Amino acid sequence: MLDAVRLEPGADITAVTAVQVREVVERLVAAGQWKPGDLAILLVLDAGYDVQRLSFLLADLPLELLGRLRSDRVMRRPTPPRIYDPKGGRPPKHGGEFVFGQPDTWGEPDVRTVTETERYGTAVATSFDRLHPRLTRRAAWLTHRNELPIIEGTVIRLTVDRLPNGADPKPVWLWWSGTGASETDVDRLWHAFLRRFDLEHTFRMIKQTLGWTRPKLRDPEAADRWTWLIVAAHTQLRLVRGLVTDLRRPWERPALPNKLTPARVRRGFRNLRMKCPLPARAPKPTRPGPGRPPGVKNRLRAPVQDVGLVLKTGEAHSRPTHHKKGTKPRRVTG
Repeated sequence: MLDAVRLEPGADITAVTAVQVREVVERLVAAGQWKPGDLAILLVLDAGYDVQRLSFLLADLPLELLGRLRSDRVMRRPTPPRIYDPKGGRPPKHGGEFVFGQPDTWGEPDVRTVTETERYGTAVATSFDRLHPRLTRRAAWLTHRNELPIIEGTVIRLTVDRLPNGADPKPVWLWWSGTGASETDVDRLWHAFLRRFDLEHTFRMIKQTLGWTRPKLRDPEAADRWTWLIVAAHTQLRLVRGLVTDLRRPWERPALPNKLTPARVRRGFRNLRMKCPLPARAPKPTRPGPGRPPGVKNRLRAPVQDVGLVLKTGEAHSRPTHHKKGTKPRRVTG
């Protein structure tokens, strides 16, 4: 984990993510983790992020973005060449439609790869080059002053034979901020997206094992400090992975020392901690405070943080009238 940001009510998720990613990349460059001439940093996102807008906001960084798209999206093909029209008028700005749910609009793919895997069976990936969304002046682009940009990228469609949980395997649509993808690029991209699922196990581990959501904190600053303590603890578990003994359960498979998960590292960390030197001094003895006098109640109300939705205009979100209960008259028959 490199960074953690708490979202405030009404915050623009894409804008906050862009600022966070920019700061992380700048720190990586300053630390020498990325140098000119190296491959671009690949950022993998799920469907909840606006990957095209992030690509536009982070275009000046050595960064490539790969994000999953909804299966009901519609893309546009490259702008057709301008041909003289005797009727005049403005030349077209967008090409034909590429509808994810209509195969007759796809045409022939630019790249097609077939890979045999153990977990998913045969994986077929097809890519379509230079596709872009048709932007409109609403939502995030409402305040954009200049002409709306054309954000071209590569759309990748991935299909597999089976899933490990036995569910129905549905096609996965990906959008890559680069163009001109080769067969090697397509295989590298969809493999990188499958590695993103490891993040879901990480969130489950820091909640169940490290107790991220266990304390009931009311102060936002206290919640941020606790989050950073969890991040530091997770980093420490990753660093000592090769120093602890694997205390596996009887039903768990043996693993190499450099392949232990943070949860299994935590089991053997207690034996390692006893051998580590303590930089701090011994704690001083103390006594508990007097506390509240007997018979006196706490008259200070606990702070309550409003977590309701806030619109872009700053107004509180409210359900439409036709969605509220009790607004429709009762239907009487007779």
